[in-house]
Amino acid sequence: MGSEPAKASDSAKAGAFAPLAEPTFRRIWISSLFSNFGQLILGVGAAWEMTRMTHGAPGMVALVQSALMLPSMLVAVPAGALADMFDRRRIALTGLGFAALSGAVLTVLASLALVTPWVLLGFVVLIGGGVALYSPSWQASIGEQVSDAHLPAAISLGSISYNVARSFGPALGGVIVMAAGAKVAFGINAVFYLPLWIAFFFWRRRHAPSRLPPERIARAIISGARYARHSPPIRTVLLRALAFGLASATYTALGPLIAKTLLHGDAATYGVLLGATGIGAVSGAVYLTKMRRLMSNEALVRIFVCLTAGSLLTLSVSRSVWISGLAFFVIGISNMQCASLFNIGVQLTAPRWVTARALSLYSSFLTGGIAIGAWFWGTIATHFGVAVALAASGCVVAGTALLGLVLPLPREEEIDTDAVHFGREPEVELALTMRSGPVVIEVEYDVDPAQARAFYEAAQRLQKLRHRNGGFDWSLARDIADPALWIERWHCPTWGDYLRMRDRYTQGDLDIQALANGFDRVGPGRKVRRWLERPYGSVRWKAETPDPKTAPVGFLGP
Repeated sequence: MGSEPAKASDSAKAGAFAPLAEPTFRRIWISSLFSNFGQLILGVGAAWEMTRMTHGAPGMVALVQSALMLPSMLVAVPAGALADMFDRRRIALTGLGFAALSGAVLTVLASLALVTPWVLLGFVVLIGGGVALYSPSWQASIGEQVSDAHLPAAISLGSISYNVARSFGPALGGVIVMAAGAKVAFGINAVFYLPLWIAFFFWRRRHAPSRLPPERIARAIISGARYARHSPPIRTVLLRALAFGLASATYTALGPLIAKTLLHGDAATYGVLLGATGIGAVSGAVYLTKMRRLMSNEALVRIFVCLTAGSLLTLSVSRSVWISGLAFFVIGISNMQCASLFNIGVQLTAPRWVTARALSLYSSFLTGGIAIGAWFWGTIATHFGVAVALAASGCVVAGTALLGLVLPLPREEEIDTDAVHFGREPEVELALTMRSGPVVIEVEYDVDPAQARAFYEAAQRLQKLRHRNGGFDWSLARDIADPALWIERWHCPTWGDYLRMRDRYTQGDLDIQALANGFDRVGPGRKVRRWLERPYGSVRWKAETPDPKTAPVGFLGP
């Protein structure tokens, strides 16, 4: 505990660019600039090519943004589970390789004039799927590439990398499309993934394999979702990110139409507008660390949500490239700040065992909101016009600031998210395997009846803890004949799930357990029972059959 103030102080003093002093992070971060340039050039090329092929149909143009974001909504969650289960470096390499291959195939098809609107959308989804597979592994591995003191700044730098590219990438993409056509933009996109693939290939990550066999992918996804559901801080961030993405999707979804119909410009105009967004994002990111020292995350988010709303309303009435460019600049500042603050909120509160899954859920909620919002606002623009859609979006964005009154972001505090192992192991006399189960756990407490209410309130915190870490069907019972006797009970589907649950406890979890234990008059010697429910196979088939001997299952967790 004595190290926590020093840790917080070091984190506060770390400059915005301090993580770049660490070689591994610096190499990967610089390489990520190229991949972000490629992704943005793809977005401009695809959006303007769709505008050309469909003669500016708002619904189809908006679907390009949906296609870019949809993979993050659908792929990010299983990608996060894979990143927590296996070597994150290899998962990142697989995702980047798939994105580069898909981009190369799209380039060939475009060169042969075989691209139709739906083929274009399909390959945009495939490329986005590769990036979505890579992204949780990259974000979750930042903590392995920098020191704890540099982590918040490194998270912000991840956003800066994207926004530095966004400062120039869209304008460059617009020039490329105007000068050489969309097929060249698609080819550059494919090539620009390669430096990042090489950087990850040469990263010698110290992969510490789990002491337990990896979960099945379905179980891993469920575990991550249950943790988020029963963790109020993470649940709040997810809901706020979803609402913000839904409401603010108009400026990206309708960007080509803002340039063409409201400003009477071309692809270069569209690129300039997106470039203004990137410049604004970088400008805001540089000062994020300083602003977080002065104000709470919640106060900052409310300010930037209101700035986004005002900028969207400005875009709805502006017919000047300069005014619209300024509005895009402010949106860039505001959106980057909100996304970074949400991201930081997840990374600083999620335990290491579920970090990638929590980040993938955050990415899924934010990008899913943008994807659905792009479709919705595109439909509004089709029926009522681009200006009306922008004005309505601005009003809805302003309304999301009120969510802070009922769903305030968690206060920032230093949380130890590393797993803490128990010093004792359960006694096992049955021949269990990792798939044996269900397993029922009972904990007995002897509590002074005068402390019943206080103990009950402490036990309610245990309920959330058990559910977050993998327990099901939690209950608390009190003996009607002996009011001092309480039984806490929950179950795990298998013995393997129970071992993983015990392997997930953090110091904060142990503090909650210690609070409940403080009411127990028996003390450390209290009774803990573990039952094998429906114990078929653990009994003799015939009287003369010997009892099965205890098979070592390699108890690998407390």
